[in-house]
This record gives sequence, structure tokens and C-alpha cells, in this order.
Amino acid sequence: MALPVVAIVGRPNVGKSMLFNKLTGQRTAIVEDTPGVTRDRIYGKCEWNGREFQIVDTGGIEPSTRSEMLQFMRRQAEIAIETANVIVMVTDVKVGMTAADQEVANMLLRSKKPVCLAVNKCDSIGATTPEFYEFYALGLGDPIEVSAIHGHGTGDLLDFCVEHFPPEDEEPEDEDIIRVAIVGKPNVGKSSLLNRILGMERVIVSDVAGTTRDAIDSYFENEFGKYCFIDTAGMRRKSKVDDAIEKYSNMRSISAIDRSDVCLILIDANEGVTDQDTKIAGLAHEAGKACIIVANKWDTVEKETKTMDEKTAAIREDLGYMPYAPIVFLSALTGQRVGKLFEIINVVANNAAMRITTGMLNNILADATARVQPPTDKGRRLKIYYMTQVDVKPPHFIIFCNDARLFHFSYQRYLENQIRAVFGLEGTPIRITIRQKGDKED
Repeated sequence: MALPVVAIVGRPNVGKSMLFNKLTGQRTAIVEDTPGVTRDRIYGKCEWNGREFQIVDTGGIEPSTRSEMLQFMRRQAEIAIETANVIVMVTDVKVGMTAADQEVANMLLRSKKPVCLAVNKCDSIGATTPEFYEFYALGLGDPIEVSAIHGHGTGDLLDFCVEHFPPEDEEPEDEDIIRVAIVGKPNVGKSSLLNRILGMERVIVSDVAGTTRDAIDSYFENEFGKYCFIDTAGMRRKSKVDDAIEKYSNMRSISAIDRSDVCLILIDANEGVTDQDTKIAGLAHEAGKACIIVANKWDTVEKETKTMDEKTAAIREDLGYMPYAPIVFLSALTGQRVGKLFEIINVVANNAAMRITTGMLNNILADATARVQPPTDKGRRLKIYYMTQVDVKPPHFIIFCNDARLFHFSYQRYLENQIRAVFGLEGTPIRITIRQKGDKED
């Protein structure tokens, strides 16, 4: 059974993201004193009184607006309301009740969902400020005094939420989920691909670069397995990150790579690999993540007989440090080849988690050294004693030898190729550590 969902909603700049961060215990949502910072729905997990549930942070609702972006944000909040078990409406005691608060409250009343009215910024302990009582007029029941900064009142808020959850299912939650980060520079179609995969309007899609500012988790299940897709903000060059919000977004993208099992590295099939694509792919490679290179917008490429072969060769040349990564040409707009991604994701995720016995590794090692003798230097030959695997995600091997200084990089690459020739390991980098006789295995 899916975890219960609590949606945090309200007009802009009332402290929704601050409350979200306080409840989840980590700075997942971007917090900035700028209305409209949170644009999409941001998910986080929380536990209270033995119940685990998801909390969704949403963009501020502007009931009446002509702004395209604010209309997008309103739609995202509406989707969060539709999928939530309990809704927390956040208001601002310092501003008082506004007409926008009343319109949001009316929207929530129509949803027929349990609504907890949280009056935020009640930061002082003691007598209740008179402005607090204005919020009874919203018709949502007894409001709760809350301080998102200090945490006051959050216990009462969470008690309300848990009280209105559906009965707890005794079956344990399935942990067999592949976490997939969708990364790339701005405006290559990351949100469009996620929406195509999910078959719904999960994140804001706009032709304005930088629309997605946070890393967003979306859980998805089909006949191929269970997945958590993480859509990230497009990462710009540091020299072009000229405001604090964008800096936070870049950090979120890097964090999304760190907590993923597989990275989908999106590039524009028309442009090919740019300098920024190389840097983004390098982050995933250095983090040791299984990677798939996704050339999006394939439907817009003018094609001849060998166009795909030529594009593949160009990508391989530009991303020469990750020859292990499969390349998929697709169109998020039309759905062309999007379905193929799941099988490839499963393959690379399994390869990254593969364990190879020490016996099998040393059989490969004996065969490889018999074919190509280890190098010598000044009359001294490299002697390789044995190899063992010490970790996964990515596969990490330690090779013990007589003198690490004799172990040339080219011979290390040769041994890596021999391992790949036997076991494949498509999609995952390999880590090899060289240790000489006398070094401890740890």
C-alpha cells in the first residue's frame, strides 16, 4: 500500500517550504524570501507516532492571475490536492487573513479532503496574538498556531494529519525500487521526459529554461519494475549561476545524482554534446553512478541513412571517458523509444550491483596476464598476486601486486576491458584500486 500523502498548500510566501523542511528534518525544498521560489511539487518523507507518510510542498497558489508561470504553479498545487489524503493550508499571522487566503480555503472546501489550517509565524511563546482569531472566518475549523522556524505547534499539526490517515496496511513497503535521476543542462526536455513516462502532468513543462528549480521525486511502477524518478533543475555553468536560488538548484541536482542508482544524462540530439553536457556527465561518472546517455528531441533531427551511427560516433568521441554508457535516441514529445528505457535502466542497475566471486576474477586475471604480460620497468616486472571485489554501485575491485609503481594505467585499463568482456557490465563505471604486497585489504 502506498504511503499516506500530506499536501502543504497556501498562497505565496507564507512559509510552506520552511514548514516542509522542518517536518522532514532536511533542507529539501528551497527556502528564499521570494514569492514563487517553489514551483513544482516537492516530496519528502516524515514519521510521526509510528506512521510514515509523504509530505508534498507546493508552489504558492494565486487564485486569480494572468501569469503563465503562476497558472502552472496553481495547476501543480491542484494536482497535489487531488492526490493527498490530508491537506495542510498555511497562512501568515503577521499579514493576517487575505482575500487570497479565502479563495484558497474555498478551493480546499470543494475538495472534500481533511484540511488542517496552520497559522504560521506564531514565533512567540505566550499569549495568542489577536490576528490569529481572524482565521476562524475561513471556515476550515480550529486553526493551529505554528512556527515553521522554531517548530512550535508542529506536533498538533502532525497529530491532526495522522488522525485522518486511512487504516495502516500491515504489509511492509517494497524497497525494491530503482532510483533514477534525470539530469542535463536547462531546456533539454527533462520534465517532458518525466511527464511522458508518468503519463500525467507531473512537473511544469515550459520552453523557458530553468522552469524546474528543485529535484522532484516521482514513484512509478509498471511491468518492468518499480522506480523513483528524480527530475532535476537544469545545471548551468557556475559563471552563469548569478542568484542564490539557482545555486541552491545546482546543489539539489548534484544531491539527486548522489542519491540515485541510475542517471539518465539528457542531451539535445540536434546540438550534440556541449561543454556543459560533458561536465554534467562527468559528475555522474565521478560519483560512480550507472549511466544512460539519452539523446532527446530525435523527432526534430533531419535524418539520412547513417544519421544515428554518425551521432553515436560523435557522442562517443565527446564523452570518451564513459564508453560503457549505452546511448538511446528518443523523443519525449512523441514518445518514440521512451518505452525502451525501462529495460535498459534495469540492465545497468543490475550491472552496477553485480558481485563477482574472487575465484572467477582470478581466473580472468590468470587468462589476461597469460595473453599480455604485465609491464616491466628497468628490468623489474610487475607481479600480480590476486584480485577481489570489495564493493558495488559501482563494482570496486582491488588488485594486489608486488609494486604499485609498475602498474601502468594502460595495463589497468586492459584488465578492466577483460572484466567487461566476460561480464559485460554495460552502463556502470568500474573502480580499480592497486595495492602492493604488505598493504592491508582495508
